[in-house]
Amino acid sequence: MHPPVFDALLDSLADVYRAEGRDAADRTAQTLLTTPAPEAFTVQPPCALDMLIRGLLATSDHPAAVAALCAQVYIPWGTNPVADRMSGEAAAICAVTTLMGPEGPIPSPDHRLGLFYQRPDSYYALHNHDADETYVILAGEALWTAGDDIRIRRPGDYIHHPSRMPHAFRTGPEGVLALWRWSGDVNTHSYAFLPDPELRIA
Repeated sequence: MHPPVFDALLDSLADVYRAEGRDAADRTAQTLLTTPAPEAFTVQPPCALDMLIRGLLATSDHPAAVAALCAQVYIPWGTNPVADRMSGEAAAICAVTTLMGPEGPIPSPDHRLGLFYQRPDSYYALHNHDADETYVILAGEALWTAGDDIRIRRPGDYIHHPSRMPHAFRTGPEGVLALWRWSGDVNTHSYAFLPDPELRIA
């Protein structure tokens, strides 16, 4: 059985979604609060970026960051629904976990959500997908591209990407950790990297 600290994490994530003010977020919060967390959430082997993730979470007083740090040992980092669409370079700079989606662990036919960590001083290139997406920064910061909107995003910031909006993230010396949610058409086959003026070929 998963421990109370994991239930506390799910409660904290539901609080984040209740504050977002979108119908998809409200429905996500309701699912988190009413669907029992499955037995899949047991002690996990530490992922390759575990110490970096812990160190960054410890710098933040965002309630969801505090809850994630307490539950870190139970978070299944590496369950990335688009891992097969990522290059080795892209995969090496980040860690992703899926907590809800059509394939579980928490079942939902029309939402995916999880946590995203990106290493310090790295760039996750321009990409898009069919799903609407909302990120919430929990720890660290990044220069965030969302269409034509390019600015630094910090803990507590919500960033919404409508379907097919190009987006990218560049971290500074801390890295970034965020909560992400897909809604609408949550297929993974549409996930694609795009021509990116930020990338320079040596």
